[in-house]
Amino acid sequence: MVDYKEHKLPNGLQVIVHEDHDTPVVCLNVLYKVGSRNELPHKTGFAHLFEHLMFGGSKNVPNFDEPLQAVGGDNNAFTNPDITNYYITVPSANVETAFWLESDRMMSLSFNPEVLEVQRKVVIEEFKQRYLNQPYGDVWLKLRPLAFEKHPYSWPTIGKEISHIEDATMDDVKSFFNAHYHPGNAVLVLAGDITEEKALELTSKWFGPIPGKDQDVAEVAKEPEQKQAKKMEIKAKVPADALYKVYHMPGRIGKDYHSADLLSDLLGRGKSSILHQELVKKKPMFSSLSAHVTGSFDPGLFVISGKLLPGVSMEDADKEVQKVIEPIYKGVEAREVEKVKNQAEATTIFAEVDLLNRAMGLAYAAFLGDIDLINTELDLIKSVTAEDIVESAKKILREENSTTLYYLSEK
Repeated sequence: MVDYKEHKLPNGLQVIVHEDHDTPVVCLNVLYKVGSRNELPHKTGFAHLFEHLMFGGSKNVPNFDEPLQAVGGDNNAFTNPDITNYYITVPSANVETAFWLESDRMMSLSFNPEVLEVQRKVVIEEFKQRYLNQPYGDVWLKLRPLAFEKHPYSWPTIGKEISHIEDATMDDVKSFFNAHYHPGNAVLVLAGDITEEKALELTSKWFGPIPGKDQDVAEVAKEPEQKQAKKMEIKAKVPADALYKVYHMPGRIGKDYHSADLLSDLLGRGKSSILHQELVKKKPMFSSLSAHVTGSFDPGLFVISGKLLPGVSMEDADKEVQKVIEPIYKGVEAREVEKVKNQAEATTIFAEVDLLNRAMGLAYAAFLGDIDLINTELDLIKSVTAEDIVESAKKILREENSTTLYYLSEK
């Protein structure tokens, strides 16, 4: 059980306090409700660019890391299609430094042209290294726009193409910041060795003066139901042929999501999973084969992917994957369901041991619309039955709902 108290500042900032005085450390986590799903189709990669720009200095803090390191703290951030999350861990005696730093960049980020150029180059280099010059790196650049026709999940967090970042102007950057990086679009979590009273005092002092604004929530395009299977074949200099199959599945909230998530665990989580046992161990066609879900807020993707063994044809491997899936339509063993539920429970409990994970979990639950999900979601997972998983398989793992990429190695 993660105890917490929720408050809201007049400027719209949602504040969550979780006290844990076991160690003299505080985690300050700021989640902004902006990811690549909030970008325009012709201006993508901005949320990820801002992950970098937010470390480029603000009005009173030209170097974000120096004052934090001076008081024994550290920090980092991540961006995904739905959110951007910044976090600081600092000794509780020096926690006010974290408030100062995080509030200053929310209120008055530096729009120094030199900083923009430096971070633009960093992001472009990351795009090239991770997505263009790495084996299989461009998979999601190819697969997402094939799977999604309308929804902005059709591009990865890094963006559609390098030119969108190359062509970003200072006005574009300021406009994106003003639209999304303000108290009304943020969740602040304070977790650790700090009292609720002290947390609210410092929050009011440092974040209270930041002007509030109404969040102009642009409607995100809904993805129409897929009614016909899609396929693509590409060739590149990669070590082995690879198969990627994705299926549309429910969004992050509700029992249907967890049924699909447990189905992916049953099929492809670890060496005891069905796909690994059948097509890696018993009938070797793949050197590796797994399944997972993207876990996105809006309806996302159920993913099956694997590297083929030499001499195995892509068509045969694809058919064998389908043969392994089909028996699930008729039923799954209760003990197998219990196994994956136990794995999910262990993962959840283990994650909550770490203070930073609790802070991020509270922020994400708030983003989903119900902070108490951090305590109740495990019961929802436990309530999933074998019948629920079978129904998920029937609804999701249909050929007409699939998008398949054959990633072939150039001979």
